[in-house]
Amino acid sequence: MKKVVNVLSVTGFMFFGAVQSSFAQEAATESQTFHQILKKNFIDGGPGFMGIVLVALILGLAIAIERIIYLNMATTNTKKLLANVDDALSSGGVEAAKEVCRNTKGPVASIFYQGLDRVDEGVEEAEKAVVSYGGVQMGQLEKNVSWISLFIALAPMLGFMGTVIGMIGAFNDIAVANDISPAVVAGGIKVALLTTVFGLIVAIILQIFYNYIVAKIDSIVNNMEDASISLIDLLVKYKK
Repeated sequence: MKKVVNVLSVTGFMFFGAVQSSFAQEAATESQTFHQILKKNFIDGGPGFMGIVLVALILGLAIAIERIIYLNMATTNTKKLLANVDDALSSGGVEAAKEVCRNTKGPVASIFYQGLDRVDEGVEEAEKAVVSYGGVQMGQLEKNVSWISLFIALAPMLGFMGTVIGMIGAFNDIAVANDISPAVVAGGIKVALLTTVFGLIVAIILQIFYNYIVAKIDSIVNNMEDASISLIDLLVKYKK
């Protein structure tokens, strides 16, 4: 049975490779044509507003990528950390547990360290330290996220402003030419539509990243809260 599965797998990979190679040249040609069309439409839309919207996209993506990297690095296996802290408290006391937290990355380990650092003053003081430092860590997680929402709102607004300016240009052309034929207004209307489309595309892209970041922050915060409660329970058991 295993041999049959292996043969089918190899056959499938060979078939996929053949199909991929057969369409490689077409894909390259279409990709080149797409880039040329994109460049032409960008220039036709006007370098003013299209450039500003492009800057909003670049800045928004830069912040989003930085936040995604930071949040992924801030993700901690809280169950493993709690088990290690519990073992350290049982075998080496508070200092051993603090050493475990120092050697673990992420906001949860930092919160644990603050609670353990105040445990000698009582469990209530340790709980206050955990709550206070948890708020600080939440602020670090949400840092610069508001800028992404600003660019999400700004991109379509700039696109609509370009639309209005393009329509004004079209009506000016009508007034100058004293003619309402399609050839006279086509240029202004094209600019108006291109800026609107580009602004909406930028907003959609940034919105996807924003929703992912917010969901990631909520997940980390929930883990922080659950782990903090478990830490207080460990400290109460240790103090008995």
